[in-house]
Amino acid sequence: MTYGETLQYMYERLPMFQRIGSVAYNANLDNTIVLCKLLKNPEKKFKSVHIAGTNGKGSTSHYLASILQSAGYKVGLYTSPHLKDFRERIRINGKKIPKKNVVEFVASYKNKFEKIEPSFFEITVGLAFNYFADEKIDIAIIETGLGGRLDSTNVIKPLISVITNISLDHQNLLGNTIEKITLEKAGIIKLKTPVVIGETNATTKNIFKAKAKKESATIHFSDSVYSTQNLRHLEGRKLQLKMDIYKQKKLLFKNLNTELLGFYQQKNIPTVLQTIDILRLKKFSILDKHIRAGICNVIGKTSLLGRWQILRKKPLVICDTAHNEAGIRLVLLQLSQTPHKQLHIVFGMVNDKDCSKILSLLPKNAIYYFCKASIPRALNEDELKQQAKAFKLIGNSYKSVAEAYKKALMNAMKNDLIFIGGSTFTVAEVV
Repeated sequence: MTYGETLQYMYERLPMFQRIGSVAYNANLDNTIVLCKLLKNPEKKFKSVHIAGTNGKGSTSHYLASILQSAGYKVGLYTSPHLKDFRERIRINGKKIPKKNVVEFVASYKNKFEKIEPSFFEITVGLAFNYFADEKIDIAIIETGLGGRLDSTNVIKPLISVITNISLDHQNLLGNTIEKITLEKAGIIKLKTPVVIGETNATTKNIFKAKAKKESATIHFSDSVYSTQNLRHLEGRKLQLKMDIYKQKKLLFKNLNTELLGFYQQKNIPTVLQTIDILRLKKFSILDKHIRAGICNVIGKTSLLGRWQILRKKPLVICDTAHNEAGIRLVLLQLSQTPHKQLHIVFGMVNDKDCSKILSLLPKNAIYYFCKASIPRALNEDELKQQAKAFKLIGNSYKSVAEAYKKALMNAMKNDLIFIGGSTFTVAEVV
């Protein structure tokens, strides 16, 4: 098979959550365990950090990989979903897995896979672990796909478990309360393995502490150790987000800058720094200069896309992959603080989310361009428009993201702001 034929086989023959939703979700680790055994347990052949959370786990994963690369380590990075190319999910030192590795892996195991009947995600996890083991990486940063306890990645025995935060998302699979979702995410906490919690929350704190106690795992709440101050954008050779970082109220980094421009990065960076502290205790040689270089050059080192990404200047066009209530709130706050005359919003969602909570947050004074991403799971553009009317959000519907974006560009004046979002898949079609 060619690379194209291999991807077609994976998309069409293997259930894929990102495309079709919950019917592709296996609520157990059985297939993954069988797959790993078939592959001679590659997950046992490399060190790892395991990252879960509702929001911020992608940025946190990329920051950690970038810092470790800056320190000279050979770093595997597994994330999902991809935006443009399937191979974005599996990288070593920022470079995507070669096409030939994908083709050879599927061709070698295709017949055996069909007896197991795995999902797309399970196969992808097996591919990533096999590739990392073959390449003899120093460490892998492994991001969960969905949840934690039953996520296919949860067969690893990491050096550290990281949980960025908890908010409502994927309630149909993870539970309809913060407490239930917390229990699912806490499922990545392992026996005698330190765990970093990104955000301290009265509802979740005791659940995490109880799970950590049960597993004899030391628990670290990063926001009780690290804090950010003086957050601002500065225009130099390129636009940067700058901040000062304090550790236990003592200035640690003055003017720490990053290519990721979302103000919500102030929540992720303390989580990253707490995790680095533990890696240092585990004899990883990571200097402050490596932290600065990794955080500053995270896009260059890992090719992360879609996080408060500026696509053009006049009019200003920004996209962001935030797709749940907590994420959208943070994005809208920053939009309100970004100078503009008229706000245009190109918006598309998936059909298995409760749209009403997100639509209720959106500004009524924006001009809307409701659209449908080109995946089966995308919500019909006319249905989205009708639901939005109940919240007095006014605009037209478009059959594609490209058509909606083109119309927004035609309508926008040079001092206007166009925002593109609502789902990862909407953003994927413009970056």
